[in-house]
Amino acid sequence: MYEAVLFDLFSALLDSAPLWRDVAGGDALGESWRAESSRIAYSCGAYRPFVDTVTEAAEVAGVPVARAEDLLCRMGNELEAWPEAPGVLERLRESVRIGVVTNCSEKLGGRVAARVGVPFDTVVTAEAAGAYKPRRGPYRLALEGLGVEPARALFVAGSPSDIDGAHGAGMPAWWHNRRQLELGEHDPPLAELRSLDPLVALV
Repeated sequence: MYEAVLFDLFSALLDSAPLWRDVAGGDALGESWRAESSRIAYSCGAYRPFVDTVTEAAEVAGVPVARAEDLLCRMGNELEAWPEAPGVLERLRESVRIGVVTNCSEKLGGRVAARVGVPFDTVVTAEAAGAYKPRRGPYRLALEGLGVEPARALFVAGSPSDIDGAHGAGMPAWWHNRRQLELGEHDPPLAELRSLDPLVALV
């Protein structure tokens, strides 16, 4: 059915939310900081350094700005994949190419993707694309790198905005909604998952 499966990194493949809360010093602060970081990135035109958007978001959310560097350092050293992710990705690699499209810097994207424990055919960051998701550039760069037409690549989103972005780039999308967020007024996905296990049926 598909030639490639592309993933969001920080929600679809990894659970980064607890780290935001821990570094912020509280659940509410962490959620606010993370939400502000996404809002700022989504509102950017051209790419701004990821550390700058995270630092600005910390200030808005009331988190000490010095903690932004700590967050990024710990992301590269501590984040772990969802428990089933490595096994599912290994199965997918038997039949399709797999990749990551993520909103962060080149350096951090490479380090965090490596923590999943499975080699990817492509890892595309916002920095490489010159724009943050859900703008189309990052998704299209991944497709171009793989030489795959949009309709032949499934995108596994980690957030409702990611579904919109994938659709804008011409890709069908599944939503790994592990945190049980509300879809709101965003595009509906082909499927909404609480686990990555159903992806195995694609191979």
